[in-house]
Amino acid sequence: MAITRRHLLRSGALAAVAPALGATPPGLSSARAQTSGEPAWRHAMSMYGDAKYPAGFKHFDYVNPNAPKGGVARLFELGTFDNFNIVIQGLKGSIASGANLINQTLTTRSLDEPSTAYGLLAEAASYPDDSSYVIYRLNAAARWHDSKPVTPDDIVFSYDVVKKNSPLYRAYYRHIVKCEQVGERDVRFSFDGPGNRELPSIAGEVPVLPKHWWEGTDAQGRKRDVTATTLEIPLGSAAYRIKEFVAGRTLVLERVKDYWGKDLPHSIGQDNFDELRFEFFRDDTVAREAFKADQLDWFSERSGKEWSTAYDFPAAREKRVIKEKFTDESSGRMQGFAFNLRRPLFADVRVRRAFNYAYDWETSDRLLSNGEYHRDSSYFDGIPELTAAGLPEGQELQILETVRDKVPAELFTTPYKNPVGGNEEASRSNLREAARLLKEAGFENRDRKLVGPDGQPVSVEFLTQDPADERSILFYKPSLERLGITVNIRSVDSVQYENRLRNFDFDITTFVWAQSLSPGNEQRDFFGSEAADRPGARNLPGIKNPAVDALINRIIFARDRDELVASCKALDRVLLWNCYVVPQFAGGFERDARWDRFSRPEPLPKYAASGFPTLWWWDAAKAAKIGGRT
Repeated sequence: MAITRRHLLRSGALAAVAPALGATPPGLSSARAQTSGEPAWRHAMSMYGDAKYPAGFKHFDYVNPNAPKGGVARLFELGTFDNFNIVIQGLKGSIASGANLINQTLTTRSLDEPSTAYGLLAEAASYPDDSSYVIYRLNAAARWHDSKPVTPDDIVFSYDVVKKNSPLYRAYYRHIVKCEQVGERDVRFSFDGPGNRELPSIAGEVPVLPKHWWEGTDAQGRKRDVTATTLEIPLGSAAYRIKEFVAGRTLVLERVKDYWGKDLPHSIGQDNFDELRFEFFRDDTVAREAFKADQLDWFSERSGKEWSTAYDFPAAREKRVIKEKFTDESSGRMQGFAFNLRRPLFADVRVRRAFNYAYDWETSDRLLSNGEYHRDSSYFDGIPELTAAGLPEGQELQILETVRDKVPAELFTTPYKNPVGGNEEASRSNLREAARLLKEAGFENRDRKLVGPDGQPVSVEFLTQDPADERSILFYKPSLERLGITVNIRSVDSVQYENRLRNFDFDITTFVWAQSLSPGNEQRDFFGSEAADRPGARNLPGIKNPAVDALINRIIFARDRDELVASCKALDRVLLWNCYVVPQFAGGFERDARWDRFSRPEPLPKYAASGFPTLWWWDAAKAAKIGGRT
């Protein structure tokens, strides 16, 4: 997706604006619910024991409840956009980063707990011990920006349209079989069976859309189409709404002064800027210069080398511009050169492994990133608890035994390790091993050209939309050419890039899988066989592996945390040994530069990284001190 992990974090944090799944709903006490044999109403749902915040809490501990409102924050976005319709995100058009911030969900998550959902549009939730359904009760005060109430009809409509039209949500909610109104403000999600402990919580993540708006007509009298791209400014319910935009270049959000939830616990101390201004650039270099010229307030630096060398300018030396790294404990990830397994060339795991041996990551990191990173060695990199290490043992080994005949035998006897380069001797040794693997797979080198078992020369194309990725590919290219592989690099704009990915029209591309602290149903969309040929799915390589499918089921239906952890480790190990990607890098931190016009609470919550712009505020005294814009 064009949206980065930082933007996903920001969108989740900006959504944290409504009351907790709150106090017991009016007219129905917990005692009554339990006495009648019905499930009790809950103010929060946690995958890790009890929720930190009790019903009726005043505000999250990590905010400044007295943060002033005002000011403008100008942010950089990479790429472009031609769509505001989130229903078809990943299927048609290129969604504007920031456009999703006008929508809310039934629940939101706190940023100082690993996985606890509190109310947003909902004020309470109820579900049985076997997790076979969940009922959400809407907050009676919830309103759209046109002042109309948010209704159960909106929830049912939203669930139906996103599941029908979005490949991502269709996979994510495959176990939710029905959404229906069951009371004046109550909506019930029914599941296809008991035991999926994550479903009550993720049902609350359905993006809620205004049915009356989408079924209405635009200013020209044309009926709106929820399955089409649009640049008509949509109606939302959150703390921000779209104020104005320049297609493909600029998106401005304004704080809603009469926002329905502004005085409720989840709003206090958050969403403090009057405006959020997103400026879109096609590459980091131009955006970085715009930042230096004070055309942007905040710049998230992706290049380790530029972080070390590009900030020696007057404002930085005078401390009017501040550089800061923020530890990121909110998620894990795998980033790598992803193979398209639909191409016959990549069907043999030995070929894929050979590509890994040809990649001297250590030298690349030193030359391109000043040694800022470590290499990904797990699909859950950044979450040590879920990372496969050493040899499988205990419950993980027991789980792997159930798929022993479907996985590489080596994973039971040899810890997975990426090849290590870093010098000429190591690089030559790795290339010799790559050549051996290719020869074993039936490839020959004729006149310095690698020829496949079909007698055809081997040629690959790397598809990219990002100049930063292009630098990494250019470094990788000579090593592959030494093996006799012809390498082409195709750089396209973000719209073309997304269209080609949807149609699986690529050989190799860079891709990132972001993982939560509590993996679950999304793993099917990441790696499941059913997602392999579905346009818009995140199973970009086209993995169709019965062992992977079985392990994903173990994760989804894990009975407790220990089984979930063991199943994730088993899945991680199987994915690694099948060499579906050439792993690249991870840092575990966020690098940000900012003009010193803002302040933030101390300390920041554990799972927020920088927490900008949600938790920060405009500091008039700092702004006056450094000068520049007002």
